[in-house]
Amino acid sequence: MFIELDPHSPVPPYEQVRARIAALASDGELTAGTRLPAVRQLAEELGLAANTVARAYRELEQAGLVQTRGRHGTVITARAAKVPAEAQLLAQRYAEQSRRIGVPPAQALALVRAALDLPVNDRADP
Repeated sequence: MFIELDPHSPVPPYEQVRARIAALASDGELTAGTRLPAVRQLAEELGLAANTVARAYRELEQAGLVQTRGRHGTVITARAAKVPAEAQLLAQRYAEQSRRIGVPPAQALALVRAALDLPVNDRADP
């Protein structure tokens, strides 16, 4: 599994790890059932604190993209493998741009929900 962190990015390291694992799963590079490295192992490989990787794994689990099986480790779910890579990339870009202009996360999510609920003909052109 290849994860490269950008130390100059405004995106926190845990989010870079989370987004990269999600992208690898959606691109099919990590298939359903693939076991992820242990938190401490990945943290050591990336030069991060274990809590940083643990947070990335927790967020992946909350999103249904991984499942923790106790002593059997954390694995990619089937749901993760079905997410189109383009959708993940667009979501990541939206999150980054929302942060950049100071939109709080709850408000950014509300904007997306509202946009998704609009009929296609009612959507504003970019």
